[in-house]
Amino acid sequence: GGGSANKAALYQETKSLLQPEKLTAFLIEKMKSLGTAACPPYHIAFVVGGLSADQTLKVAKLASTKYYDNLPTSGNEQGQAFRDIELEKVLLEASQQFGIGAQFGGKYFAHDIRVIRLPRHGGSCPIAMALSCSADRNIKAKINKHGIWLEKLEHNPGQYIPASLREENHAQHVQLDLNRPLRDVMQDLARLPVGTRVSLSGPIVVARDIAHAKIKARLDSGEPMPDYLKHHIVYYAGPAKTPENMACGSLGPTTGGRMDGYVDTFQAAGGSLVMLSKGNRSQQVTDACHKHGGFNLGSIGGAAALLAQEYVKSLRCLEYPELGMEAVWMMEVENLPAFILVDDKGNNFFSQFEQQHRCASCPAGH
Repeated sequence: GGGSANKAALYQETKSLLQPEKLTAFLIEKMKSLGTAACPPYHIAFVVGGLSADQTLKVAKLASTKYYDNLPTSGNEQGQAFRDIELEKVLLEASQQFGIGAQFGGKYFAHDIRVIRLPRHGGSCPIAMALSCSADRNIKAKINKHGIWLEKLEHNPGQYIPASLREENHAQHVQLDLNRPLRDVMQDLARLPVGTRVSLSGPIVVARDIAHAKIKARLDSGEPMPDYLKHHIVYYAGPAKTPENMACGSLGPTTGGRMDGYVDTFQAAGGSLVMLSKGNRSQQVTDACHKHGGFNLGSIGGAAALLAQEYVKSLRCLEYPELGMEAVWMMEVENLPAFILVDDKGNNFFSQFEQQHRCASCPAGH
């Protein structure tokens, strides 16, 4: 997926930032700015220093895959690269106080954090941030004259989590039947607080970036909102190629923030009144939902194959088949898990968490 790679960042700073308290506060703030759009729990890497911007970014990317875990833990007069173990611990503890957790609240915003210090030119202080998402889709390949070797990954990491923990909150959700008028579904949502887990069964429209742009162009030219967006939940996603004997290919949510600019216009025209996406949305989405009586639901990011295999019963193309995965689709789901993140009263799940979990112990004051 592109979500976690898209969050990589380079900051061109100065030596004044290297004071321990200032640097710690800076890194905490950048870490918190990730939000949930890239699918936490994250594997986060920071690189402080570097002889060039490209070196700093490359080391950060590789560090996020644990490639440099065996570096020394202290520097030397020759500018030896090293891991800053103490700062890693401080940042990990700070991340556990954000309240964001593994997408829907809790402690584990990050699985682990790496901080690598590199030598730098006296007039430069590049700092890079890179991360891998909860799916951690990175493998090491070795290619030489003898052939190609690919790192073998664990296909069932869930086996290491005790069944009692996996099923602990399984019963704590509200069933929502989508085989009804959307207004009836919205009345049910209006009675539930943000943060409520719901279980969706019935038809859902699937549409993402290009489809939204095309529909916006139609509205701009005076055409009406398509009925399918008026009468159904819209899921921001695009299916991968369907494997044999499967209802569909991987079908996980894409980052909802990219569609934020469409929400007010679409809801004013009677569409997108209930959205299902990944990650936190901007204030304009909260404002639009409050204004038009809409809702934003959150789906689990980083588990596209599992979501498709366990919950999607059928999939068919509704419009724009020439767009492939970016077409508009209709899927039938059964017990698809989601969380209410933004409601029709102007409440935002993540904003509430930010207010409740301000990290008084963090140097950044967040």
